[in-house]
Amino acid sequence: MTLHEEILEQTAVWQNSYSQNLDVVRNIAQAVPLDNIHHAFIAARGTSDNAARYASYLWGALNRLPVTLATPSLFSLYQQPPRLRGALVIGISQSGQSPDIVNVVAEGKKQGQPTLAITNEPDSPLAQTADFVINIHAGVETAVAATKTYTSQLLAIAMLSAAWSQAQDRFAAIERLGEWGTVVLAHDEKIGQLAQRYRYMKQCVVLGRGYNYATAFEWSLKLKELTYVVAEPYSSADFRHGPIAIVERGFPVMAVAPTGAVLADMRNLLQKLAEEKQAELLIISNDEPTLALANSPISLPADLPEWLSPLVGIIPAQLFAYHLTRVKGYNTEAPRGLNKVTKTT
Repeated sequence: MTLHEEILEQTAVWQNSYSQNLDVVRNIAQAVPLDNIHHAFIAARGTSDNAARYASYLWGALNRLPVTLATPSLFSLYQQPPRLRGALVIGISQSGQSPDIVNVVAEGKKQGQPTLAITNEPDSPLAQTADFVINIHAGVETAVAATKTYTSQLLAIAMLSAAWSQAQDRFAAIERLGEWGTVVLAHDEKIGQLAQRYRYMKQCVVLGRGYNYATAFEWSLKLKELTYVVAEPYSSADFRHGPIAIVERGFPVMAVAPTGAVLADMRNLLQKLAEEKQAELLIISNDEPTLALANSPISLPADLPEWLSPLVGIIPAQLFAYHLTRVKGYNTEAPRGLNKVTKTT
């Protein structure tokens, strides 16, 4: 299966993953209730690290659960693991094979803490180490650049949040993801056309905030690994603290800015970049005034909830990275210097 096919099949993958994991997440939420843990401690690398960023915002906002992103070298190279008292220790990895992620989960178990693996490989070392496993059921992902495994990880995180909340309305919203995803996938041809405009792009910044801080990082990663563009991700707040100085007339700025709590801040910044800096703006949003600021607008469904927008909002970013790779004449299936499974210690 090609990268393009894997992007296009995501809505079907979500439907299968949801049905397979509904009882799984409810059982985990019952076995590890929020009253029994003080925080979540998540180890991940690469794309999975961006899924962890989503968990940080989602579980923090909807479940009042603090999330810490692990520094695996403390466990392996420095051999000085932190005290994990009160933590649910989680490893997120599509392959479940990276030793540094497995080591963090093993240490959590050694310290007597509950452990969870979110992976596409239920027989992997990570899954075998953890007390609980969410198999994301994304199917075989052939392309080196992760797409459907990433959004399936986000789905698992959203489902666990809903299970902890015991909120049926949140599960009902999750069940509409396929509908919203289908709307966005229909932009495929349009995105292929607008990618032509960025044929010679060598650098850009990617902006997001809140739930879509993760989307900014994942979009940036896809641009780096597929198109070899130097794409730097920032929150709209951090971007004001210095990096905005690099923007000049025509400088490419990618942004994901759906309706929600952070929209006003994002729109303020994008308006400043458009009017004062004359930046080249590619914006993914479902807010018409925000889209009106863009040289290249890509719309999201109007009723898409902010907390689920990272699953849907990353799809046009994936398609953009795919089409730009083709426009630049690079290999979409095997980026230079990369392997599908990366093992770090």
